[in-house]
Amino acid sequence: VQLVESGGGLVQAGGSLRLSCTASGYTFDNGAVGWFRQAPGKEREGVSCNSRKAGETNYVDSVKGRFLISRDNAKNTVYLQTHNLKPEDTAVYYCNTPARLAVGSWGQGTQVTVSS
Repeated sequence: VQLVESGGGLVQAGGSLRLSCTASGYTFDNGAVGWFRQAPGKEREGVSCNSRKAGETNYVDSVKGRFLISRDNAKNTVYLQTHNLKPEDTAVYYCNTPARLAVGSWGQGTQVTVSS
């Protein structure tokens, strides 16, 4: 099972990016998937998670109204659309599933850098 994140980059404050998470050897279907981020010198934090099966979508308070998680099962890809980015959103962003979290498995992530 491999999850590959992409779509990060350098943007000015107020800009937008769409992050992608594509799976190989695994099918997202309607199972739970989440986006996480880790800023320099800080612990990794959960940003958003979605489970179609459970009918739940959650966001950390700091991104509510600015980020949107979605998925395209036909492409086996999960997205994190970010809007109105702030310098404090600068971090490496990762996607993950509960099974991989349980064994501490992470992808390489994608770097998002927001300049002021």
